[in-house]
Amino acid sequence: MGGSRLLAVCRIALLWAAVITVLFPILWIALASLKTPAQLNEPFLLRFSPTLDAWRTVLSSDILAAAGRSATVALTTVAISVVVGSMGAYAIARYRAGGTATRFGMLAAQVLPPAVLVFPFLTMAYALRLNDTLVPVIFAHLSFVLPVVTWFLIGFFEAVPRSLEEQAQVDGFTRWQAFRLVVLPQVLPGIGAAAIFGFTLSWNDLFYGLILAPGKAAILPVAIAGFNTFRGVQLGAMSAAILIAVVPVVVASFFIQRKLVQGISGGAVKF
Repeated sequence: MGGSRLLAVCRIALLWAAVITVLFPILWIALASLKTPAQLNEPFLLRFSPTLDAWRTVLSSDILAAAGRSATVALTTVAISVVVGSMGAYAIARYRAGGTATRFGMLAAQVLPPAVLVFPFLTMAYALRLNDTLVPVIFAHLSFVLPVVTWFLIGFFEAVPRSLEEQAQVDGFTRWQAFRLVVLPQVLPGIGAAAIFGFTLSWNDLFYGLILAPGKAAILPVAIAGFNTFRGVQLGAMSAAILIAVVPVVVASFFIQRKLVQGISGGAVKF
């Protein structure tokens, strides 16, 4: 009994430690967004009169437009990744397409540094006169979101019994109809989780956006970096802008936490 009680106490302590570790930076940034520049010089100041000056500065800037551009990039990237990735994951799960090399080779973009891939995208953007637009950013994001979404979905497709498709074909369905009307509904929760995960990856990207669209088409992370000016970092305004960027990711992560672990681990097993 004593050992079980001690184990329960340790679990609770670890959970609280994890919660504090995750929430403390967000709380710190939220407090910084409500301080004056003078109060920001005292980072441990907890009792102060809050001000919304930093939020007014952010809301009057290009941040909301940049957030809209980031959402456009992320939603377009996710839409393409889910459509192509679901078909690719199905082919790998059902027919072992490409063998082991394909399954692990699709993650090569995660191994390569982004600096290796950004130069070809930049060259093509200039050749097609698409520099400082969202088009090259979308293609750059596809280079790392599409493989991850495909990998994520493999395990979900492998979990669907093959007998369901065989029965559908016996009932007169074509292979495509069986995939679309029988298999896809079974993996919709996984597809939803993969979409949110891919959206988060695209939403958080700074490097490709900074190189490919640093000007009028700047996405949200690039716009946030713009608060680091020649006069120094505008900590209050940057903190408010960071909160605008963080909240959608935190909310999305809360809804996909279980499916996230299942999808990442599922891509590597049953081969």
